[in-house]
Amino acid sequence: MRDTASGVRHTAIRAYRKVRARARRHGRRIRQHWRTATPQQRQTAGVTAGAAALGLVLAVTAVATSGPWDSGQRTAERSRAAAREGRSGGNHTGDAPRAPRVLAALDMEAVRGGAAGGGRDAKPSHGPGAAGVPPPSEAALADILEPLLKDGDLGKHRGVSVVDAATGRKLYGSKPRTAATPASTVKVATAAAALTALGADHRITTRVVRGKGEDEVVLVGGGDPTLSSGALDGLARDTARKLRGHDGGKISVRYDTSRYSGPLRHSIGTNDNLAPVSPLMVDEARLKGGSGSGDGQDGDAPAHGPAPRSTDPAEDAAEAFADALGEHGVDVDNEPKEAKAPGKAKELAAHRSAPVSALVERMLTYSDNDIAEALARQTALAAGEPASFKGAGKAVRRTLGKLDVPLKGARFADGSGLDRDGKVSPALLTSLLVRAADPGHAALRPVLTGMPVAHFTGTLDSRYGSDKGKQGAGLVRAKTGTLTGVHTLAGTVVDADGRLLAFAFMASGSTDGKGAQGSLDSLAAALANCGCRESPSGS
Repeated sequence: MRDTASGVRHTAIRAYRKVRARARRHGRRIRQHWRTATPQQRQTAGVTAGAAALGLVLAVTAVATSGPWDSGQRTAERSRAAAREGRSGGNHTGDAPRAPRVLAALDMEAVRGGAAGGGRDAKPSHGPGAAGVPPPSEAALADILEPLLKDGDLGKHRGVSVVDAATGRKLYGSKPRTAATPASTVKVATAAAALTALGADHRITTRVVRGKGEDEVVLVGGGDPTLSSGALDGLARDTARKLRGHDGGKISVRYDTSRYSGPLRHSIGTNDNLAPVSPLMVDEARLKGGSGSGDGQDGDAPAHGPAPRSTDPAEDAAEAFADALGEHGVDVDNEPKEAKAPGKAKELAAHRSAPVSALVERMLTYSDNDIAEALARQTALAAGEPASFKGAGKAVRRTLGKLDVPLKGARFADGSGLDRDGKVSPALLTSLLVRAADPGHAALRPVLTGMPVAHFTGTLDSRYGSDKGKQGAGLVRAKTGTLTGVHTLAGTVVDADGRLLAFAFMASGSTDGKGAQGSLDSLAAALANCGCRESPSGS
């Protein structure tokens, strides 16, 4: 009796697997032909698919009723649960070595190496995506994008670049190599330059060293804008421990900001969006009681968004450090003063920032201007340029040149995009995104993993909820850019066939900011809904 039951269960399992495999094959074929079908054909196909789905549901229900069961759980469920374990996408800011899993479907070697892979010497017909489905055609993209690009909300200038992320092949463009003001999408370039120059694992160090005498300590700013109040207190605690052997006299506190040069203040002047760019600051120089989200202290999420800032971040940080030393039992003499640390000074304590990979992700997710300017200056230091606005701009351009991306017309006036004199082209942005998706440039992967997710995270959390944009929710990952009259969006999207596309939309001259953002979202959502190989109009 038991053998008979076992045989029935095995037969049911085999039947279920055959039905499932057949359904998948038919599903792929239907999807490939759907985009080129006429409305009448689509209606017929819809009725047929509905009948087939009903039959599949009945078959699966029959199998589920009879088993197979094992200790109160279907074995198929157990297998699926085991396969999915550890694959949650909730933590997209994990360690850099795990980041490639976010785009595990990209098989760049297969794409470039085989005749069906869309390599440079092959016919562009196959590649990543649903089994053998090629990227959208230029004619198909033109049909869906060009009507949207005519939207008057976008202003007079419109630049577009859409490329296949796997091959880098251009799929659609409108003035793709015309440089324009990028606003915050320039942070894509800042991120790529910092990761290239410094490496994903590099950390920025804030140190405390001996001063000119035994009764003097120097707080040395390394350029970490994310240094928190808690971390500063930790530096004071560790310093106090090292000073316990001191003869009991008072200690003088000095602070060193010599790592940066040039003006501290951005050309936009005093602004809640950016603190003076100093190598020494605490909590991004946010004043207590500001309007930023989170306070960065006591375990809360790091603060982000506009907030009142200190006019002298370094002095405020040094004063907070001196106060913390006093709380840890050190008798501090007078107010802190600025002074350069002696060469080869003995280190008393040090704090290292999160790795550059994590800083890049935070910068992109929340469009953090303070981190952007810090990463631009760190790039300058790595390239041997002065750590100033001008030196950082030169270093970013030179570093990006190593990635073989189109830099004609590009000008990097700052790292954040707040300066309107900055200029990049849509083609440059999509080229950087393609490099970040390439396993050959694994260190650049945080450029992709840090992108806000449409309708869910960062600067896109309140967008893609309307009828125009909802098709892109969860599928579009993009960096936003907004200045008065300037609206940009650059990122990646998975289309209806599973292809990863990189895009950049740049518009200027708009008088309706909300309308312009909605139009950009509609463009990206249209890409998410597209999987067509041929023009829907039949051209």
